Formats: sequence, C-alpha cells, structure tokens
Amino acid sequence: MIKINLLLTRKEKKRVGMREEFVVLILALVFLFACFVFIQWRMDKEKDELSVKISNTKKEISYYKSLITEVKKAKESEKTFQDKLNVINSLRKEKASPARVLDEISMSKPEKIQLESLKKEGSKLGIEGVALDDETVANFMTDLRKSKMFKSVDLVVTEQIEQSKLKLKKFILSCEISLI
Repeated sequence: MIKINLLLTRKEKKRVGMREEFVVLILALVFLFACFVFIQWRMDKEKDELSVKISNTKKEISYYKSLITEVKKAKESEKTFQDKLNVINSLRKEKASPARVLDEISMSKPEKIQLESLKKEGSKLGIEGVALDDETVANFMTDLRKSKMFKSVDLVVTEQIEQSKLKLKKFILSCEISLI
C-alpha cells in the first residue's frame, strides 16, 4: 500500500494561501495609501483655490470700499452744489436781491461818502459810513427815499470823527427794503 502524506500538501496549500493573503494585504495597503494621498492632494488643491478666492475677495472689498468713499465725496459735493444752486435760484426769485439793493445804493451814493458796512436782517438794512459833512449825509438819505427800493430811511447816529487830520461825519442809517 502506498501512503500519501497529505499533511505536506495541506501545509503547502496553507503557505500559498498565506502568500496570496499577504499579497492581497500589501495591495490593499498600497491602494489605501494611494487613496489617502489622492484625498490629501485634492484637499490641498481646494485649500489653495479657496485662499486665492479669499485674497481676490479681500481685494474686491477694498476696491469697493474706496468706491464707497468716492461716492460719499461725490454726494457731498453734489449736495453743496445743490445748496449753492438753491441759493442762486432764491436770489433770482427775490425781487429785492442783494445785487439790486447794492446797485440802488451805489446809484444813490454821492462821491463824498465812503460806505463802511451794510447789515441786512430780514427786510431791514443798516448802512454805516463816513461823509465829509452833514449835508452830504442828508442828500444821500434823500436819494435813498426817492428810490422805490427803500422806504422809511432814518438817521440813527451821526458823530464827528477825525481821520488823517480831517474832520469827518460818521453816520448810521436804518431803512427798510421794499419787496415790490
């Protein structure tokens, strides 16, 4: 009878099976490592893309902030221009505009009078000046009364002063501007 030792074949089959399992294990570990490397590479790439997007967004934010300041400046200048335009339009609508009042005063003013200040409060006008004599002041008041622009021209103060060794008359007039 022939005896066959089956134990060796079983042991050899076991060795071959273990080799195959070891090879599968190594291949699985290599595949798993490759997957981890790929995932890490993708995450690094996404991180770089996001950092680029963040820096671009920060640049856009700073650009838009500068635009906002420019827009605010433009709005402020537009507001000042609009205010100036409103003043000009109100002066045009006023019948007794400052230009017309000054024109009337300069037309009525004799050469011997020097005006120092004009003060307007509502429809009242205060005129301060210096003249050579009382007669010149009286003529100036008469000319202002003749004008349609002024009514109730009154002498508030007159006093004698000395300027450059000349005796002059300082005067203050009060009158109302007619809104005709």
